[in-house]
Amino acid sequence: MKYEYETQTESPRNDVFDWFERKGSFRRLMPPWEVAEEVRADETLENGAQRIFRFPMGPIKMTWVAEHLGYEPPEKFEDVMKKGPFRSWHHVHRFVEKDGGTVVHDEVEYKLPMGILGRIFGSRNVRNRLNRMFRARELRLIRDLQRHSDFNHLPRKRILLAGSSGLIGRQLAAFLDTGGHEIWRLVRRAPKDGQNEIQWTPSEGMIDASSLEGFDIVIHLGGAGIGDRRWTKARMALIEKSRTESTELLARTLADLSQKPDVFLVSSAIGWYGDRGDEILTEESQPGSGFLPDTCLAWEESAEFARKAGIRTIHARTGVVLDASGGALEKMLLPAKMGAGGPIGFGRQWFSWISMDDQIYAMHHLVMSSETEGAYNITSPEPLQQRHFAKALGRVLRRPAFMPTPPLAIWFLYGKMGVALTTESQRVIPTRLMETGYKFQHQDAESALRDALGKWKK
Repeated sequence: MKYEYETQTESPRNDVFDWFERKGSFRRLMPPWEVAEEVRADETLENGAQRIFRFPMGPIKMTWVAEHLGYEPPEKFEDVMKKGPFRSWHHVHRFVEKDGGTVVHDEVEYKLPMGILGRIFGSRNVRNRLNRMFRARELRLIRDLQRHSDFNHLPRKRILLAGSSGLIGRQLAAFLDTGGHEIWRLVRRAPKDGQNEIQWTPSEGMIDASSLEGFDIVIHLGGAGIGDRRWTKARMALIEKSRTESTELLARTLADLSQKPDVFLVSSAIGWYGDRGDEILTEESQPGSGFLPDTCLAWEESAEFARKAGIRTIHARTGVVLDASGGALEKMLLPAKMGAGGPIGFGRQWFSWISMDDQIYAMHHLVMSSETEGAYNITSPEPLQQRHFAKALGRVLRRPAFMPTPPLAIWFLYGKMGVALTTESQRVIPTRLMETGYKFQHQDAESALRDALGKWKK
């Protein structure tokens, strides 16, 4: 069987081929609804290089081993499946100059397992999955190339990233890598041989300051997950300490360096504003009261050592990030697919969201723009009430979304954490981000959900 797909970009062929050559391209090309785990990847597309990853197929995890061949930069490269779900798979990527840009021509020849039975029962499903996958790849490639081109006039940066294994960190690291930046990771385990990794232990105040000299940008996304489990007293203490201690350690260390970074971006959250009903909230609004506002306030104050040392310091107050492979959206999907994804309570609480692509593009925009500093709301300019968000998700999934979920049921399942994260109202507007000239990829929730789930209108 043969499958072909063409993507038209406006970028020069060398730039497009270089994007594919970067290790981060694998993560960026993976459909956003696929939960894939990279096991090992060589640093090149040259003949004999391999990439191994695992992905769920029903109740089991399937391993895919791909080997590269036909390496002829910047014209083409190929990969063949050495191990995986197909009898055979041969993928040729060609790069053709056209109309001042580049056409990426994908040609896949494959055979399904189980012979004639596989062709009868699996061919249509496979073709549908390929259509969705390559459309997602097309959108990501075009958008990433455009966002990188906005700052191509600047030199490539040396970037240190803490929290690179998290939901946002994985995508941010991959995106920055495809832009040609030098990415290093702060990790809490022993660094892997040959990898750009620096070890630290924030809970013990341990970090090698000399290894932090000379970075242009430092980004800190780390911290214990807010929505991962019930909020016991111990968990709430960990949520705050994991943020404040690590941020203060990093800020103090950066402030004392001989070669300080130009910019220090620290993740924050719209929990800073607390439960505010219908009030329109901008970066000028006062903080709320309660556990999340107190945590976010202490979190942001922990970076003061860097700011006072003259380092441009940014606080990214992030909303609910829409990503089908994790976070809030992943938790919503099962009940929504079963027709039970209706409003929580009366659904009047405001839901301030951001697509994953806008999340990473906005952070990239802020660190690369020399005039940005202080707090920025990283949310869509069009928040909506939770009942309307539930209806949008229902439309995308073609499922009813009218059955309400009482807050008592949320409390029973998730405790105080669940109630706080699903019933508190925050109508947040990204005023300062829009003033910088940032252009949103997704302004309305339905288009963001369709991209995240691969459910585009035909």
